[in-house]
Amino acid sequence: MRPKKCRKIGCSISGGYFKPRGIPMSELLEVELLPDELEAFRLADYQGLYHQEAAEKMGVSRQTFGRILASARKKIAEALVLGKALKIEQADLGG
Repeated sequence: MRPKKCRKIGCSISGGYFKPRGIPMSELLEVELLPDELEAFRLADYQGLYHQEAAEKMGVSRQTFGRILASARKKIAEALVLGKALKIEQADLGG
């Protein structure tokens, strides 16, 4: 297995949750959104960049970007459709 390439993350989310209103966290299942997934989602769906341009910003290939984005979209859809908490992992900014 190839080592994971370092990806550039341009948004500064320090971790957290989005959850359905009125349901305690203790009663919810959660879906974990990784920092690179959030960044891909931000670049493609919030900023509206084409995959090639967004991939270049993240420092990955277009194919890798597509896989990351597909994973992010699936997780976000799962949280919304099934009423799960969406846990946003904090980016590891260490060297």
